[in-house]
Amino acid sequence: MSVRSDISPDTLGVELTKDGIVVEYTDGREAFYNGVPKKVQDTLRTQPGKLIQVLVTDPTETEGVMTYVNDRDTHDEILESTGVGRIIIEPGDEEELFPGVTVRSDGYAVEIEADPEIARGRVFVFEEDELGERSFEFVNEE
Repeated sequence: MSVRSDISPDTLGVELTKDGIVVEYTDGREAFYNGVPKKVQDTLRTQPGKLIQVLVTDPTETEGVMTYVNDRDTHDEILESTGVGRIIIEPGDEEELFPGVTVRSDGYAVEIEADPEIARGRVFVFEEDELGERSFEFVNEE
């Protein structure tokens, strides 16, 4: 397996629709995350071995930054050309991904803690593999 490095994300276009979320990469391609994300509060523990993507929008909800967490498969050049960032977290380590968004590794699982108010935008997490995908949105208590 090749060694992968951390990559800073670029600003991406974001469109929130009633059917899901569209992310426009810097190379012009788009990805559609289908479905309404499940609302979560405080901390989300993802399933081990899944591709984890964190999207934080700006206050206008038309732009955002996306980072893959512990993705060791995607080549650096692909991420750099699309504007998607990457962070590798070693087991037991914790990093602030963005203000108000912290990620930590617990074995093969990733835990994300987020406060949308501090992040100054909406915080989404996408968890996927070849069998399917799930999406989540962090919300503060109402």
